[in-house]
Amino acid sequence: MEITKLKLENVQQKLQPYIHRTPVMKSRLLNEITGAELWFKCENFQRMGAFKMRGAANAIMSLSEEKRKKGVVTHSSGNFAQALSLAAKSLDVPAYIVMPNNAPEVKKAAVRTYGGQITECPSTLKDREETASKIEKSTGATFIHPSNDLEVILGQGTAAIELLQDHPDLDYVITPVGGGGLIAGSALAVKYFGNSCKCIGAEPMEADDAWRSMQSGKIETNETANTIADGLKTNLGDINFPIILENVDKIIRVSEDEIKSALRLIWERMKIIVEPSSAVALSAIIREKENFKNKKVGIIISGGNVDLQRLEF
Repeated sequence: MEITKLKLENVQQKLQPYIHRTPVMKSRLLNEITGAELWFKCENFQRMGAFKMRGAANAIMSLSEEKRKKGVVTHSSGNFAQALSLAAKSLDVPAYIVMPNNAPEVKKAAVRTYGGQITECPSTLKDREETASKIEKSTGATFIHPSNDLEVILGQGTAAIELLQDHPDLDYVITPVGGGGLIAGSALAVKYFGNSCKCIGAEPMEADDAWRSMQSGKIETNETANTIADGLKTNLGDINFPIILENVDKIIRVSEDEIKSALRLIWERMKIIVEPSSAVALSAIIREKENFKNKKVGIIISGGNVDLQRLEF
């Protein structure tokens, strides 16, 4: 499918009844620390607490009436599990959610609250995929990938579209990089709605598969991913990677200490609850602040679903 500005505008319009147009915030202190003018798109205030509501809702709405009746299925340990459950509930569609048996109880509870039907399995990707496949066959439900699905990607891009509509003169839009859905969608938004704007990714050094993929030109994976940014441990996919390769300017890698420091700054100075993955973008700007000096930078705060039993500070 050819992606056009009109297609993205249609997705944005279609999603409006099902999502929040989240606020854009700024912090004088963080502007002073970075030497840049920062605008934070606060998707931690999105329905279910993360940007993933956008992609989940768009993916379901893109299905035929017949497919919707049979439901949707995904495998996810956290935010997409919640997003697909809530989006499905809002659209009166059954949702089957495969979750690893070691997923936090707080996340399982949220999925159940949103009406998702959970099937637990061992935490390996192979087990998750096989379990989801069995549910597909037995129910006729449509599988929706959390990040490697074009309709999901287009939905995720609407956060950056809103940001650029509010602040059309941004020099950069920066997002965290996990499975690649958010940055691919944001890069398309920057391409069609930005004015000489560039899209940049931010990634933990402990899970830098996207950075390595940009260097090698092919999808790389992580042997281990020992990072507090648990939402960024997933790999890129064959649908989002070409979009990223063509439209993302660069990816900046940050250390665990830099992520923790940025996380603390956002909590203490902006008074908002964000998850560690969300702090990765700010930590990248602080790390390379000479490159961002006197620039206008939009940051996608990806989510705020924090397990309060396991705070990082």
